[in-house]
Amino acid sequence: MAEEKEALSSGTPLGARLVVAQMESEDPEDPAKSPAPSPNYSTRKAFFAVFQNWVSKKFMTGCVVLFPVAITFYITWWFIQFVDGFFRPLYIRLGINIFGLGFITTLIFVFSIGLFVSSWMGATVLWVGEWFIKKMPFVRHIYSASKQISTAISPDQNITAFKEVAIIRHPRVGEYAFGFITSSLILQNDGGDEELCSVYVPTNHLYIGDIFLINSAEIIRPSLSIREGIEIIVSGGMTMPQKITPLERAPRQNDRSRLNSIAR
Repeated sequence: MAEEKEALSSGTPLGARLVVAQMESEDPEDPAKSPAPSPNYSTRKAFFAVFQNWVSKKFMTGCVVLFPVAITFYITWWFIQFVDGFFRPLYIRLGINIFGLGFITTLIFVFSIGLFVSSWMGATVLWVGEWFIKKMPFVRHIYSASKQISTAISPDQNITAFKEVAIIRHPRVGEYAFGFITSSLILQNDGGDEELCSVYVPTNHLYIGDIFLINSAEIIRPSLSIREGIEIIVSGGMTMPQKITPLERAPRQNDRSRLNSIAR
């Protein structure tokens, strides 16, 4: 390129030199010599950048909104199909092929079981069945773990495994952890009797965690139900309320009388 320019500049007339100078000024390989972009081109480029950013944000917003809805519908549809499959083969043999009829039958069956177990005869049958299951070497462990899971969310507060939701200072000062009060006991020592609460603190799963014995006065009891506490643990804290207030608990006379009776 340099040799061609020297040849043109030495043996060419003035018009050819002007053409070479124009070519040098419009050299695309040299950004300094390239022509400046027009104002209209810069405006269009900025508009397309803003429009692309706006479209990306709206698309992500739609994904964020539709993702939980799709997951909810998918799990609900799968659950209906799964439950409907219990009694649907029976209706198909009878010549009745109506989708959802097996699901309704399953719900009625579960309700009937709950109604039967609530009676004296049903409770007796359930107790005898549990007695046989607990005698089996391997099945009893599976049944015990399953029963703990169902008992924890039982609507009957008399048999629920989790008594209250608790907040304890753990593991360091200034840090708190969610737990569930499962039972209470009286610790007798030289300094006097002390009421301790057994607090179950889940780690990475609702039923895998540690048990701590903590003084009852050092436990913060928030105004949360058992179901709300389970939802907080299972969701990884995503369902955490914006504000948590402790319960206004009056002095428990039963505990005081129990401590006095033990001290005597």
